[in-house]
Amino acid sequence: MISQEDLQELLALESESAPVVSLYLDTNTAQTSSETIKRQARAMLKEAECPDEDVEAIENYLDLAYHWDKPGLAVFSCAGEDYFRSFPAAVSFRNRVRVGTRPHVKPLAHLLDHYAHYGVAVVDRVGARYFEYHLGELQDSAGTMGEDVRKLKRGGGSARGGAAGSGQRGGQGARHEAEVAQRNLRDAAEVAEQFFNGKPIRRLFIGGTTENVAQFRELLSKRMQSRIAGTFAIDMTAGEHEVREQSLELLQEANQRREQELVDQLITTAAKGGNAVTGLADTLRTVSEGRVQTLILSDGYRAPGYRHQVSHFLAVHANEAVPFGDEEQVQSVDDIVEEAVSRTIEQGGHVEIVSSSEKLDRAGRIGALLRY
Repeated sequence: MISQEDLQELLALESESAPVVSLYLDTNTAQTSSETIKRQARAMLKEAECPDEDVEAIENYLDLAYHWDKPGLAVFSCAGEDYFRSFPAAVSFRNRVRVGTRPHVKPLAHLLDHYAHYGVAVVDRVGARYFEYHLGELQDSAGTMGEDVRKLKRGGGSARGGAAGSGQRGGQGARHEAEVAQRNLRDAAEVAEQFFNGKPIRRLFIGGTTENVAQFRELLSKRMQSRIAGTFAIDMTAGEHEVREQSLELLQEANQRREQELVDQLITTAAKGGNAVTGLADTLRTVSEGRVQTLILSDGYRAPGYRHQVSHFLAVHANEAVPFGDEEQVQSVDDIVEEAVSRTIEQGGHVEIVSSSEKLDRAGRIGALLRY
């Protein structure tokens, strides 16, 4: 599983003597056979004109070492630096290959930002189950069971009192069931607080019937309620795999909403002259100045540019990359957007890769929310 430390290691790699090959694959064998995926990878590497040594290393890994038990895979190879890293993921990637002086980390940054540390609670009137996930993989789970909600028989006993007696007994039974269910849900909410307390959960999803989910939600603390990102219908006895798949779908929907909200915030703030910029030139300038809090860009966006080797200033045009002179130190870069992503992460900022946004495309496909 990829970690922030792994990402930092990738960011530190820069090879001028030999290219770095970055390969991302959708390795979901439930959709496509492993042999077909290997052929696709081979074709992608050939089309990108990757060095033979790296192609051989990647093919050997796919043939002999990869277990094919995860739907996503990221591989980084630089034979000239004797460097090879692989990161299977529980979330699939879009097939792509990049060749450059540094690893292509945008998809990994997206994975770490969007799929990190989320929780799921599945509830009914008797008990609840709790799951902690990170990057789509189960980290911890627990459960609780309360008092069985038994229905009291209608009628019964003496016939004296007739229908009126039966109706009273039925009303008592309904009240008793509701009281037991409410007590169970209250206990389940308390256990949820204990289970998720201290875990770095950023989003929480609740599964069950509409009624049970609504009651359970109201019993949670305000702190826990603020983390709820969605609810879904599921049976209490559903397997963990089903819980994970449904929660991943909800997480993707929540991420899409978050992306659009960030784009709206970016464009509105920039239009009002606030701490935000749009377009490649202005964004590169603020990245170079270390002012970026959140870098926002369209998925797949690439553009050439220039980097000053001493000041590391990034720019669209060569003359803009030398604010302090030394034009001989200016270096052309095939993908200046990748440089901006790496610099933002190194500076402690966040990177948001937006899958689809006409608003962002019209604004230049890139922008940044600034610290100051």
